[in-house]
Amino acid sequence: MSGAAWDWGALVFAALQQWQCWAIADLFFRLCWWLWKRSRQPDSSDDEESSSSSSTGLEEEGSGEDSDDEGHPLMTRTFAKRIWWSVQSMAYGRQVVEELVGDLLAVFQERLSTSFFPVLQPAIGVGSAFEGWSLWHDAVYRLLVPLKPPHGHAFRLELGTAGQMLAKNCVRVELECTCTRDQRVEDMPCFLHHPEEALQRNLESTLLSTFCTGFYLDAQKIARWFQNLVISAWGEMPQSRHYSMEVLPSSRSCKLRLTNASGRSLLVEMVFGVQEGDSDIFLSSQAAEDTFTPSTTWAETYAVAEVKFFRRMARQAPRDTLYLNCLQLCASILVSAGFSSYTWKTDVMHLLNTLPLSSWNRWDFMIRLQDIMGYLHGCLEEKRLGHFFFGNENMPEDIILPAAFRAAEPINLFQCLVQDPAAHAKALRELEELQDWLTRLQGFGV
Repeated sequence: MSGAAWDWGALVFAALQQWQCWAIADLFFRLCWWLWKRSRQPDSSDDEESSSSSSTGLEEEGSGEDSDDEGHPLMTRTFAKRIWWSVQSMAYGRQVVEELVGDLLAVFQERLSTSFFPVLQPAIGVGSAFEGWSLWHDAVYRLLVPLKPPHGHAFRLELGTAGQMLAKNCVRVELECTCTRDQRVEDMPCFLHHPEEALQRNLESTLLSTFCTGFYLDAQKIARWFQNLVISAWGEMPQSRHYSMEVLPSSRSCKLRLTNASGRSLLVEMVFGVQEGDSDIFLSSQAAEDTFTPSTTWAETYAVAEVKFFRRMARQAPRDTLYLNCLQLCASILVSAGFSSYTWKTDVMHLLNTLPLSSWNRWDFMIRLQDIMGYLHGCLEEKRLGHFFFGNENMPEDIILPAAFRAAEPINLFQCLVQDPAAHAKALRELEELQDWLTRLQGFGV
């Protein structure tokens, strides 16, 4: 069995334990109930009234709920089935998406083998769907497609200061000499030293003329080109017999909706990246949705390093570990309390790098949840949550980072809270409510 296949087997195994489904379903149900009840209460400064309603709610919750023959509440049983189905659905979806994107890229590579278009490399699955902790069936399967320069060209990365959240990064395209015997392609003039001959033969650097603005690689032009490639090649794909395909609007990536005969859909997004040296860090075509980003500016992404980290954990973790389930719970349910899934993910990654993997077992599930919230509480008090990949001395050796990362000051993911005292106070209050509720929930034997 290949290493990649074994990695996925370990990831899926950690989420498919039957007892896990029941335990997490029960906790999911209780959390959903509490968050729903909390959302319906008017804001009040009367802490005593809020505390009273919360404590009585725990006693009332489930009191009128029917149970099945095995003693499980019916709502919990429904949640368990949904969780189990979702995990299997995600595993099947990953397989379908990886095969589809691999087949598409193989067709493109054959078509473009003699062109001066960007050279498409094998796609890398990134994000929660490929890290093993995405739960719901409507997740987006995101893949990064690395780009290499065609013959006679080079990518020169112009990077902002390491550790800056909004650094301006660009990919400059330069011509390289192909006059030497080692670089020469048969019957192909050197663009750099024989441009006249190239023009006479109606040859040009398609990369510069079609995919750049000035001398800089344009993410929007790359995305439009790739979208057109997908549309033109879809009829050749064996998957076209089983799925209808729709290209969704996107200016900097290629988003697809695949729908089968029963009406179920898979959402796929392919973003484009240029590797920083031989590291696991890329410049990505994807940009923040809430800010204007020039088409020649590429965002630094750590997604490949992150998926490598989770695969490493899957290889090393004992079979009964629950770190993925802790993250599923936090990101899928507790995100509604005001904390982003990336905040919870960073929190869990820091703890995975410090706590023994054996301590993430089912018996300590609630304790680990308390650790996750406790770590976040400390970060909120300090108004500082350090980015996992900057200045981290405990980084696993197989995760390759640029040298500047190790010496850089970590990005503060809570910088916005430093500048907004009201938001900081609200976040701290909401987390303390979650911690208090979890403590009382544990007292009821969950």
